[in-house]
Amino acid sequence: MTANMPPPTLSAAQAPLIDPFARAIDYLRVSVTDRCDFRCLYCMSENMTFLPKAELLTLEELDRLCSAFVTLGVKKLRITGGEPLVRRGIMTFFERMARHLQSGALRELTLTTNGSQLRKYAADLAALGVRRINVSLDTLDADKFAQVTRWGRLDQVLDGIAAAKEAGLRVKINAVALKGFNEDELFTLVDWCAAQDHDLTFIEVMPMGDLGNEDRLDQYWPLSALRARLAERFTLVDLAERSGGPARYVQLTQSGQKIGFITPLTHNFCESCNRVRLTCTGELYMCLGQEDMADLRAPMRASPDDVLLQDAIRAAIARKPKGHDFDYSRQNVAGQMTRHMSHTGG
Repeated sequence: MTANMPPPTLSAAQAPLIDPFARAIDYLRVSVTDRCDFRCLYCMSENMTFLPKAELLTLEELDRLCSAFVTLGVKKLRITGGEPLVRRGIMTFFERMARHLQSGALRELTLTTNGSQLRKYAADLAALGVRRINVSLDTLDADKFAQVTRWGRLDQVLDGIAAAKEAGLRVKINAVALKGFNEDELFTLVDWCAAQDHDLTFIEVMPMGDLGNEDRLDQYWPLSALRARLAERFTLVDLAERSGGPARYVQLTQSGQKIGFITPLTHNFCESCNRVRLTCTGELYMCLGQEDMADLRAPMRASPDDVLLQDAIRAAIARKPKGHDFDYSRQNVAGQMTRHMSHTGG
């Protein structure tokens, strides 16, 4: 290149996804189903009405949508639900996504699961290039586990986690902090994860879905309080590292263990948000805590090529807000979302 030649420019199709606040959007979370074999108290009602199967995107359509995002610069793809591993034929979708890992276009393919199906699928996931997974686990007490999940069995989940470890998958435990429920297990969870060599992240309960039966104000345990309790036993050192998600990490000096905190309420994590969420019906939510969404199913089905679809994705990213409105201050739930977490993807 000579001194007089301008630097090469990306075509419109190649330009990365940049939102109005100069954040590069390179992380897509995809819900492949709203169905789950558990009924966790903070996630869904016990008597859920699920979407008719005919309304769900086909696995081929999910492939096309995810591939369009990869073309536009998405580097991390997290598969969620509901429980993603209960969707029939789901491994064929993982097989299709693995080609993007093999080409180098996708940096990471991962999933969040309740662990119930890991004994069946962990080895296959590892063989396809999945390197780490998140498992939701709020308690190590079998009776309390049955209570919070309504339908779950702790021994099945622990066996699934063991299968993941045997397959070489790195496991991160996600524990929702629930006041009056698992406060007394804080150090039990920390010690167990240390003994098993699992990472651990605590999550503040979020105001999603119908609060008529399960009042989130009663469940809300701020992670500032949880962190202060941890500091009574451990020396906490803040880490600069990021995993591409909203967690902020500390290291426990005494054990070297890494603990994450996802704090949408006590500390808004929006300033560095790099992610959007795609539902199993093709709705793109630019923010977990806002109702605004874009329909991607219609433009995808309107044309055999991806021009309309890519235009719709770019138009949606141009509407991504600066942050969410979750707020538990003054004992009311401001910014409450009417949809259940299982609809948008965990």
